[in-house]
Amino acid sequence: MNGKNNTIRAAGDNLPVPSVLTAMSGGVDSSAACVLLKEQGFTCGGATMIMFNSENIDAASPQDDARSVCVQLGIPFYVFDFTELFHKTVIEHFVASYQKALTPNPCVFCNRFLKFERFLKKADELNYDFIATGHYVRKEYDAAADRYLLKKAADAAKDQSYVLYALTQEQLRRSLFPLGGFQKSETRNLAEKYDLMNAQRRESQDICFIPDGDYAGFIERCTGKQWADGDFINTEGKKVGVHRGLIRYTIGQRKGLGIADKTPYYVKKFDIPNNTVILCKIDELYSSSLEAADINLIPFARIDKPLRCKAKIRYRQVEKPAVVEQIAEDRIRVIFDEPQKAITAGQAVVLYDGDVVLGGGTIITET
Repeated sequence: MNGKNNTIRAAGDNLPVPSVLTAMSGGVDSSAACVLLKEQGFTCGGATMIMFNSENIDAASPQDDARSVCVQLGIPFYVFDFTELFHKTVIEHFVASYQKALTPNPCVFCNRFLKFERFLKKADELNYDFIATGHYVRKEYDAAADRYLLKKAADAAKDQSYVLYALTQEQLRRSLFPLGGFQKSETRNLAEKYDLMNAQRRESQDICFIPDGDYAGFIERCTGKQWADGDFINTEGKKVGVHRGLIRYTIGQRKGLGIADKTPYYVKKFDIPNNTVILCKIDELYSSSLEAADINLIPFARIDKPLRCKAKIRYRQVEKPAVVEQIAEDRIRVIFDEPQKAITAGQAVVLYDGDVVLGGGTIITET
């Protein structure tokens, strides 16, 4: 195997059988990914990363489900306890961001620092050649540039490239994404074919460590602090209501403000020193550009001149035409052809050229 794509050795050759350790959540996607790799002739293992402890997750343990699938496939199974690292890397960042009136994306941090950094180190300790996940993305090798590319999944509705923009070249080289060319229905059909016990398991739509969706309550429990009520102020400086604590609101929020007006108000920004939330009408919520830091670029090491691309500023958004320029070693400016609604500091902006992910960064300001 040349290590530059997902193919394996030809039948009858004498090359060593490549080995791969699959990150298994207990769900159908990672289980099906493991099945596919075993079908393709890889020497397989499976491992579950324990990220946190919660009494609110399903009674059926993801760890137990993943172990059952590995037993069924006849492959080794491992459990990695990442709870301390997850708390320091993901949860503390999440809590600190909200206290600064930022809206973080914990999935980006988890993928970057745990699922593709620490997990890869564990795979190295166990002498596996590759790691694999059930993410819906594709990987290709660009021989001319001698770089690995990250591409959107074949199933546009399941594409997860937005949360994987921070993968490094080494992480891409060592990672396999067996489901990138699959439709979700095909994945379930494969799981049913192998009679996997989780073939029809429902997918979770919430942040894994806050299954009830109460972010503010979670932050208050983590910090032991209570956030005081304060004023809602419109863009003309007039008080229009009372908020219930800054951490309960995000940019662009409309519901739950408790303000009656002939046209809806939206959250525009925060004044932390004065404990106020500034509200605006819909037309004031749009911005034409943003700056992002902590950037990662994939097909190239640097953007040398303004580049036409498409960009998305949240996971469930269709990317929009824009121009991106690199304005510092670790900063980019993205200028959209048309103003975008509720550009939110703390979220990721991810850049695309067709199906190819160019990279991205963390939004720090909108203009």
